[in-house]
Amino acid sequence: MSITAADIMTSPVVAVSPQTSMAEIAALLASKHISAVPVCQADSTLAGLVSEGDILKPFRESARARRDWWLGVFAEGEQLPHDFLEYIRQDTRTAADVMVRHVISVEPGTALPDIAELMVKHGVKRVPVLQDGKVVGIVSRGDVVAAISKAPGMLV
Repeated sequence: MSITAADIMTSPVVAVSPQTSMAEIAALLASKHISAVPVCQADSTLAGLVSEGDILKPFRESARARRDWWLGVFAEGEQLPHDFLEYIRQDTRTAADVMVRHVISVEPGTALPDIAELMVKHGVKRVPVLQDGKVVGIVSRGDVVAAISKAPGMLV
């Protein structure tokens, strides 16, 4: 009997809607000790995935420098009010703004070696498990490694 996604997936899945703010997603990831969250429509269909990396992208120094440069261009040498600068620097993005839309996913019956191969091939750390297009679970690299540790011959 082979190990499948259904055997090792985390379910139910912690998910967010496309309208969820970055602040809410960051708080959710921290409180649940997870590194990514599926973005689902109201009917549980997968819309995308938001990871810690997606949240951190705008905080790179180069992105901040470019944004400040553009603000200076728009001001045309005028001093912008401090309140305006603080407002514009706030993260007003939502899940829909930053989510990865092309998400590698598996079905509940996908075998463990196939899941591992997909993760390596596509460089992903987790795969949502879809049944009839709806998210029913998620498998992380940790889940795969834990399953392999219990059945080391699985990938040979």
